[in-house]
This record gives sequence, C-alpha cells and structure tokens, in this order.
Amino acid sequence: MHAAANVKLEASWKAALQDEFDKPYMRTLGEFLRAEKAAGKVIFPPGPLIFNALNSTPLPQMKVVIIGQDPYHGPGQAHGLCFSVQPGVPTPPSLQNIYKELKRDLNIDIAAHGCLQSWADQGVLLLNTSLTVEQANAGSHAKAGWQHFTDRIIEVASERGEHLVFILWGAHAQTKEKLIDASKHLILKSVHPSPLSAHRGFIGNGHFSRANKFLLQHGQTPIDWRLPAQA
Repeated sequence: MHAAANVKLEASWKAALQDEFDKPYMRTLGEFLRAEKAAGKVIFPPGPLIFNALNSTPLPQMKVVIIGQDPYHGPGQAHGLCFSVQPGVPTPPSLQNIYKELKRDLNIDIAAHGCLQSWADQGVLLLNTSLTVEQANAGSHAKAGWQHFTDRIIEVASERGEHLVFILWGAHAQTKEKLIDASKHLILKSVHPSPLSAHRGFIGNGHFSRANKFLLQHGQTPIDWRLPAQA
C-alpha cells in the first residue's frame, strides 16, 4: 500500500506524485517533521495547508507556475501558497513589490490584502521549494528533503503541462530552470521582488502581461491578476 494513501492531496497530483511518498527521503522528511513537533517547535504552515498549492491548482487546470523559496515564518502568515499570506495579515514587502509591478504593467490597483488564493484558483501554481519552516527561523527546513519533492512537482508540471508559463524570480528559483522543457513552455526570469533587489529589474519586468500574451497565443484564457476586494 502506498504511503500516499494517508495524504490528503488533490487527485490528479496524488496520482502523479504517489511514488514519491514511498521513497526514503519522504519517510525521513516525515520523521523529521514529527520530531520537530514533538520537541515543541512551531511549524508553518499548519498541517492541512502544507499541500495547499497542489490542492488549489489541479494538474489539468495549471497554466502558470510561480516558484518561491520558503513559507513565511511569522504567526498566521503562511498558508501554503508562495508570496501569499492569510487574510488579515499585513502584505509582506516582496508582495508589495509584486503589486507595484502589477500596477505598472497592467494598471491593476494595489490590493488591500495579501491573499493570492484567487490566482491559485485560476490555475497559477504558487509553489515554494520548501513546504514547511520553523517559526522565526527562515530556511530551517530547506535541507530536510522538500527539494526532492518540489523538484519532482516542477518536472511533472513540465512533462504533463502544455504551454505553461514558469515565472522564476531570483537566483534560487532560477536554479530550477534545468527541470523545465523550454521548447514548449515560456520561462520568465528576473531578480527577486525583495526590497533588496526589486529596483534592479523586478519593477519593469512585464511578466504578468507577457504571461497572459503567451496563454492567449496558445488558446488559453488569460489570468485575471486582479484580486477581490476582500480575501
């Protein structure tokens, strides 16, 4: 019996990834997370939201993949979608810069909240390369084994998807370019939207309009990047 049987995961992704759950790294990762919790450490996002990106964006509906790095490590922020925070939480600085570029690129008014769930619901896979983090300890789970799993997600997206847009912001995301078939997908790259780098080419990258142009060229409905007034 597959270890995946116990994992609450959307059916198309579960079928595509089920072999991963039987691999030694995944068992080691599970043991690591259980030990961290047993030691009293607070882990984000909450357990039911660890696979939120996959559960929100089924494989057949995926159009765009945005690759992040680590979940937010402050209380109440992370909910399993990269760059996104739960409703009621202040918009983090990188996301503020994403909104600035949306305003510049598509004249979309800056949202009053930081929840990107409506993007995920339209087919934007908001994937962090680590799916968990310890509270107040950035990068703490980066070497725990998640990279093997999330690399496989990117490979599956590249293999099964047709004419997807992969958006790689910053050096970390760009290490994943080798997993993507550039002959059938559009790969968009720039510096990270972090305040440390956004002024060096993130603002002005035009990725949102370029993604929609590519989707339209291939007969897809473009993404409505506007966020609802209330998350």
